[in-house]
Amino acid sequence: MKVGFIGLGAMGAPMARHLHSRGLLTVVGNRTQDKADALAAELGVRAARSADNFADCDVVVLCVSLDIDLLENANALADVLKRGALVIDHTTVAVESARRAAAALAAHDIAFVDAPVSGGVEGARNGKLSVMAGGDADAVERARAVLECYAARVTHMGATGAGQATKAVNQVLVAGINEAVCEGLALAEKLGLDPALLLPTLTAGAANSWFLEKRGATMLRDDFTPGFKSAHMLKDLRIAQAIARQAGIRTSTIDQATADYAELVEHGQGDADTSALITLKRNG
Repeated sequence: MKVGFIGLGAMGAPMARHLHSRGLLTVVGNRTQDKADALAAELGVRAARSADNFADCDVVVLCVSLDIDLLENANALADVLKRGALVIDHTTVAVESARRAAAALAAHDIAFVDAPVSGGVEGARNGKLSVMAGGDADAVERARAVLECYAARVTHMGATGAGQATKAVNQVLVAGINEAVCEGLALAEKLGLDPALLLPTLTAGAANSWFLEKRGATMLRDDFTPGFKSAHMLKDLRIAQAIARQAGIRTSTIDQATADYAELVEHGQGDADTSALITLKRNG
């Protein structure tokens, strides 16, 4: 199997490395050419200059930023991939964007799986991501050989778009937890509690979460090196907000988190980790 990978950011690069370690990676591409050239040289694979460079791939994996990036890549790949090829997309996008990409590829007899992930940069580096997949059952089964290179769990959630719908739910939960953890730790600072005692106490009980474990100590020392950027969270929350409003549920948690992350981005912290949210909570 020849696999191409497009999108070599904080998540994509380690995922591509896992594919290489299994002997599957053939070609890598990135919007910033230097990044593709550097990883290709490191791993001894080809660096793509255009969609044509993926023409011999059986599978192409996308891990890009925006809906438009997905659609542009899907349309370009539709013109060059062979019939029967497969495109796997890890970008978080709107359900309708996933369906549009699938339709563009299906017109050329190319399968598509929308497969957003959860687990952060740590999950990508450790090969422990959770993949929520949407698409035809046969396509998802074909994708497993690739996905299991960097995933601890791969779940077929339903038809095309079901993966993105699941990711929207995931991001609502994540954002709500972020709000609570940042608010709680901002309160702990004001009360003068010792982080060395506080954090192990909280993580040993019902208040524990992935976010508290992975980001509690770093946010308390004002280290906001991005694992997941605040600007990306804002983008995801706006997608979830639209889905939730269309579904007709109350969206108070989503609305608060969206407003908070919008404020962070407006203050120039879009590239900071989502735990930078604590800087808002400290100020009352």
